[in-house]
Amino acid sequence: MTIRCPWAGSDPLYLRYHDSEWGVPVHDDRHFFEMLVLEGAQAGLAWITILRKREGYRDAFDGFDPAAVAGYDDPRVEALLGNPAIVRNRLKVESAVGNARAFLRVQEEHGSFDRYVWRFVDGRPRQNRWRAMGEVPAETPESRALSRDLKRRGFRFVGPTICYAFMQATGLVNDHLVDCFRHAELTR
Repeated sequence: MTIRCPWAGSDPLYLRYHDSEWGVPVHDDRHFFEMLVLEGAQAGLAWITILRKREGYRDAFDGFDPAAVAGYDDPRVEALLGNPAIVRNRLKVESAVGNARAFLRVQEEHGSFDRYVWRFVDGRPRQNRWRAMGEVPAETPESRALSRDLKRRGFRFVGPTICYAFMQATGLVNDHLVDCFRHAELTR
């Protein structure tokens, strides 16, 4: 029997996400932008809600191309607010557009968002060794530092808890429990 982190449950969408994506180190700026948008959209909601709307987000946000999203104007934002395939929250939609603009500035300053964000974990994934879900923190000193720096750069919906979820999702940290089959795979 395959042992997984308990949060993966039995929903096929959750299982696929857990088994193939969560905690895998990312080095693709478009994927980083996607996860920033999705983690911000998730604030106050269940992650499964966002996973179910992920394809809708990809369609609505031009495949998470930050340059395209940065160019969205008020009529485009209004159209997004009428799109049932995404979370229709004005603050979250507007933050995605503003975050795209800030994302482009980070890329310009650092050469890539990848180069920028990996500095917060000294260039390699943090390998945690949690035995129970209750041990996994909601935020860490690194997520607080990332949150502060992103906010300073004009990003929104990037509090320390959202930043930690982003770090988990993009493999900056390996928070699979030690008895989960993915922990060992991602430690190699």
